[in-house]
Amino acid sequence: MKSKLIAGNWKMNGSLAANQALVEALIVGFAQARCGVALCVPAPYLAQVQSLIAESRIDLGAQDVSEHVSGAFTGEASADMLREFGVRYCLVGHSERRQYHTETDAVVAVKAQRALAVGITPIVCVGETLAQREAGETELVVKRQLAAVIHANGHCISEIAVAYEPVWAIGTGRTASPAQAQAVHAVLRAQLQAATPHADRVHILYGGSMNAANAAELLAQADIDGGLVGGASLKPVDFLSIIAAAQ
Repeated sequence: MKSKLIAGNWKMNGSLAANQALVEALIVGFAQARCGVALCVPAPYLAQVQSLIAESRIDLGAQDVSEHVSGAFTGEASADMLREFGVRYCLVGHSERRQYHTETDAVVAVKAQRALAVGITPIVCVGETLAQREAGETELVVKRQLAAVIHANGHCISEIAVAYEPVWAIGTGRTASPAQAQAVHAVLRAQLQAATPHADRVHILYGGSMNAANAAELLAQADIDGGLVGGASLKPVDFLSIIAAAQ
């Protein structure tokens, strides 16, 4: 049975001083943890955090990767560049990228492909809006989003991770109930099982406002293999509580 994975997404937060204090507190508290932990940090802080976690069991994550290998794409960071900083995980298709940067399913699939090509595990984010949930389209939406990635990366799809992030529960304080979350995770698990005999390798994380209060109940669900944690990942006590719940 694989251990759970807790990935923190700092979003556009942090400073050199704040990052150091946060990471140092996490390293002390994480010393005996029996689950995987990754920190997905803003690109300017990759070098700093790489250095801070060098002697720890915490993995480094990026928040995005370019769909291009190289070239005249100002402001972009390629998978090869991320790999040079020791990045192990990379978010692709986060709902904020889909919403604010109009990333399509096809673009997300290519980004996952770029990450996989250099040995980085893409954390493929899928999820529905409130309108889509109320219209009964949740399963249709998440399966469509994941299908694009499976189609482009079928030969190595067991090397990805997936994060279900109901858009209506991100940064709103609302959370899918454990039963709601489990139902969607089960759909995603079945889709992966149909695509690869090694689906059991894939971590499917819950990413909708997981916090210290609800983590244990969410992580107890059969198909929830960890969490993609936003705001709570910036608070050492809260993030360590979630890590503890994952054990």
